[in-house]
Amino acid sequence: MTRHLSDKPRETGAARMREYTRQERENGRHPSTVALHERPRSAGDGNRKLREFTRIDRGGET
Repeated sequence: MTRHLSDKPRETGAARMREYTRQERENGRHPSTVALHERPRSAGDGNRKLREFTRIDRGGET
């Protein structure tokens, strides 16, 4: 006996997730993401090390 036309497995593939994420992207940025991008950068020790390494790489020894 053959299957009925409506006896197809329900597809819950990646299309649903892709459509959901597309809609979320198009709605704009999340407020927490905006807050993170707008806060000032802290002048940490990492910036100082990078400056010193680039200075040495350019040839400035002292």
